[in-house]
Amino acid sequence: MANRYSTSYRMNRVFRNDRAALIVPIDHGLVWGRVPSLEAPVQVMRRFLKEDVTGFMVSTGIVKASEVDLARAPAMARVLAIDAFWPTSASETGTGSIVTSVEDAVRMGVDCVKLLLPWNVNDVEKVQYCKRIGEVISAAEKWQIPVMVEPVFLNMPRSPEIIEKELEVARIGYDLGADIIKITFPGPDATAKLVAELDIPIVVAGGPLSGDAKSTLRDVEDAISAGAQGVVVGRKVWQRSPEEASEVIGEMARITREKYTRRW
Repeated sequence: MANRYSTSYRMNRVFRNDRAALIVPIDHGLVWGRVPSLEAPVQVMRRFLKEDVTGFMVSTGIVKASEVDLARAPAMARVLAIDAFWPTSASETGTGSIVTSVEDAVRMGVDCVKLLLPWNVNDVEKVQYCKRIGEVISAAEKWQIPVMVEPVFLNMPRSPEIIEKELEVARIGYDLGADIIKITFPGPDATAKLVAELDIPIVVAGGPLSGDAKSTLRDVEDAISAGAQGVVVGRKVWQRSPEEASEVIGEMARITREKYTRRW
């Protein structure tokens, strides 16, 4: 059913009409520094510009370094990470911060801004995160740029309890006014539940490289079949060999077309 997002220029760049989004994140350095296989992020982008993807998740530095490349590939969407959290290894004492303004994001021509919503942090930091996200959403409304919020428990094992808690934090992101929720794949049933409850685009993150290519593709298919409007898959592709990564992306692209149902 059409809603207020249906005529949004930027939302229709992030989410195409004929397929689920297939976004390759290369913004990891903002939080983790020099990540293996992502030492030269713009070179990674150039590799995947040749593949059947729909866009990239980037940082300000990557946007500045890839302006010419993206000008030559105007169909590619860009989601800009505008905050960071340090250190992820000690979330109870760590601190988050906005690192790029919404106005700068618009000036750089990106299509969406993304913020973390870590929840295994102290109560003061939770309050500050909600405040920051609320302020960003208010500013984004003025510029008509969508906001993606990512509920996450930093550096925590993916237990059933953590997965359930992430669903609860997704609701907080929704109530703060998020246009899109990005969540680590919680399984097909939980994905379908979240899609139905929130009724805004849900995108599923791939997480760290683990398992074989078949398990990754199965998760992508399950997520999109359950109603996810896109997948954000980085380490599970660019930490593979170039040949295998190309094969995996090709299969993901097929799935994003064959299993997609538009829900906004």
